[in-house]
Amino acid sequence: MKIVVLKFGGTSVGSIKKIKNVAKIIKAYHKKRYKLIVVSSAMSGVTNDLVNKSKDISDNFSPSEYDVLVSSGEQVACSLIAARLIHIGLKSRSWLSWQIPVMTEGQHKNSKINFINKNKLLNYLNQGGIPIITGFQGINENERVTTIGRGGSDASAIMLAKFFKAERCVIYTDVEGVYTTDPNKLKKAKKIKIISYEEMLEMASLGAKVMQPVSIQDARLNRINIEVKSSFIKKSGTLITKRKNIIRNKIITGLSSTQNDAKVTLVGVKDKPGVAAMIFKPLSKNLINVDMVVQNISANGKETDLTFTIKREDLSKTKKIISENKNINYRYLLFDKNVSKVSIIGVGMVTTPGVTFRMFQALASQKINIQVISTSEIKISVLISSKNVKKALIALHKEFNLDK
Repeated sequence: MKIVVLKFGGTSVGSIKKIKNVAKIIKAYHKKRYKLIVVSSAMSGVTNDLVNKSKDISDNFSPSEYDVLVSSGEQVACSLIAARLIHIGLKSRSWLSWQIPVMTEGQHKNSKINFINKNKLLNYLNQGGIPIITGFQGINENERVTTIGRGGSDASAIMLAKFFKAERCVIYTDVEGVYTTDPNKLKKAKKIKIISYEEMLEMASLGAKVMQPVSIQDARLNRINIEVKSSFIKKSGTLITKRKNIIRNKIITGLSSTQNDAKVTLVGVKDKPGVAAMIFKPLSKNLINVDMVVQNISANGKETDLTFTIKREDLSKTKKIISENKNINYRYLLFDKNVSKVSIIGVGMVTTPGVTFRMFQALASQKINIQVISTSEIKISVLISSKNVKKALIALHKEFNLDK
């Protein structure tokens, strides 16, 4: 049995016209004799409206009732899709997650799928039916509806693909696929035909909005091939798959940049074991995520300057926490809100020497100063002035032949 999971995002089902288009896409797959499992998000804007209603009701809205409320949007979308498929002559029905059931664990508002009972859906598939399943939700051991958090419908689709051993999982959205960089920032950005899980995970973690990192990680761990494509244009999308399926012709796959960073520097910190832990422990307790870190030891070996980056919205809280921390001694504190992180990502750099040099040379040619550097196996990130981001993206896109 060849099973394909199709997931449609909120923009793809955002109106009756768009839902009719979704039905045409599903029918085209059905003609190719695939067994289809369809997952739908809520219509665009519906979930946000429900969240706002919860805030109007109470500042302390019950988490379990919150999940019941915000999960209702998917029910509407699934009913409309199923009804349209019936109208055009296909066997279909909507399935709420608790009817299957899709079992979850963890807290309300941020649960994880741990089991899907296949029996009812397999019977329905064998009868020629097309199930339209509510994404973003499940049911816990207490028989309460739960939601899966950001990117939840993607996670639902990927886990259905895992349990049903689907041939692939197709994520339909409002973009044609994954691009070498944000096309809104750089017109020369190109669609990537194929990308590894690891590269996509890095790009998503650095701000690419196509998919949430947790969904990509689920796909990687379960070896689910994902195709990301537009529901509005009949073109191939981007395949996200394992490294060994990819024939490389480029060292770097993509670029990313952030717009919400701040740099913090503690000047003249006493250089002794444990000082960094004493700085970062209270930040961690206050759920402040520290990203890039660099430490410079002074010539006399007694002091050090410690620089790190955080989200811009955490800057005021970070200032307060550091100023109230009696366990650390430093001379003064510096802050900079006008910084951004620019990264190059690609598994090709693992086996190719000179990538760091080429990146730094390209930035230097544009007189862009690098403030902080961090690296991983397949990523190099630099912190630069925010005003130079576009110039940096243009230079790096050209340097690594991503324009072609």
